[in-house]
Amino acid sequence: MSPSVLSSAEIERIAGGYKRPGDQLRELHRQGFHRARIGRVTGQVILERPHYDAVCAGAVAGQQQATGKRPTLRAVT
Repeated sequence: MSPSVLSSAEIERIAGGYKRPGDQLRELHRQGFHRARIGRVTGQVILERPHYDAVCAGAVAGQQQATGKRPTLRAVT
């Protein structure tokens, strides 16, 4: 595997010790790693390191990340 992809051991540790790819994928998605996927050829979970780093750093997806603004609620009048 290239360094831009987490190793199988790293994925198992992040996924709470799950060994089956389906269980690992479910757990990773629950934790917010929505770009995690199962590879067609290997059948193993693929998680890109830049996505892992961004999620762990608290990056917000989409336009909110680019502007840095978060939605706010208006007061009821």
